[in-house]
Amino acid sequence: MNSFRNSVRLVGNLGMDPEVKSFDNNRKLARLSLATSESYKNDKGEKVTETQWHNLVLWGNQANFAEEGLKKGDSIAIEGKLTNRNYTDKDGVKRYMCEVVVNEFIKLAGRG
Repeated sequence: MNSFRNSVRLVGNLGMDPEVKSFDNNRKLARLSLATSESYKNDKGEKVTETQWHNLVLWGNQANFAEEGLKKGDSIAIEGKLTNRNYTDKDGVKRYMCEVVVNEFIKLAGRG
């Protein structure tokens, strides 16, 4: 049951090309945004699609692969864990962010 604790699985499309940062120790960090959509019919019988955006973080070899192999619009499946962080923006306002630290991902399809 431990594998169910803080476990996230998502399938969606990338909303941006990977943003990659390199650090002094040759370690890389990639940030992505993933859109997941859900459709349903409202009480008038009209189709409604709702899209949720998820912030993804990839480290090391996964960041390398993301940088080389992923582009905006690609369809991927991910498995990871939720993390929360905060920072102070340039105006001095404290901001909070929820992210998914990706353990594994699979590229399902490219654009188009």
